[in-house]
Amino acid sequence: MTAPPDLSGLRVLVVEDEMMVSMLIEDMLSDLGCTVVGPASRLDEAIELANTAELDCAVLDVNLGGQPIFPLADLLREKGRPFAFATGYGDAGLRDVDRGSPVLQKPFREGDLARVLGELRTRAG
Repeated sequence: MTAPPDLSGLRVLVVEDEMMVSMLIEDMLSDLGCTVVGPASRLDEAIELANTAELDCAVLDVNLGGQPIFPLADLLREKGRPFAFATGYGDAGLRDVDRGSPVLQKPFREGDLARVLGELRTRAG
């Protein structure tokens, strides 16, 4: 078994429209030593945070109350900020441009989140 990555201080934008899921992700991030940015439950507030807050990476719910997250994914890609999608559908609901992005299959555990954030930290440089 490999040691979990050191994620202390990693600033993670959380975009999730289900309050209980969002709280669970926030708790996991805190346990991992990360700083939570947000969370945002709507696309407009997530875009605002992506444009104004200091962040290293993001965890994005693919579907926010019926609204796709892809405009935010495009913005983060432009800014060079790595992200992972959180979805119950695997990569089936992703666009071609997003294939290959890390995907957290809901429900996920803290260890899954830590592994993906370790990948994102590496991509962030």
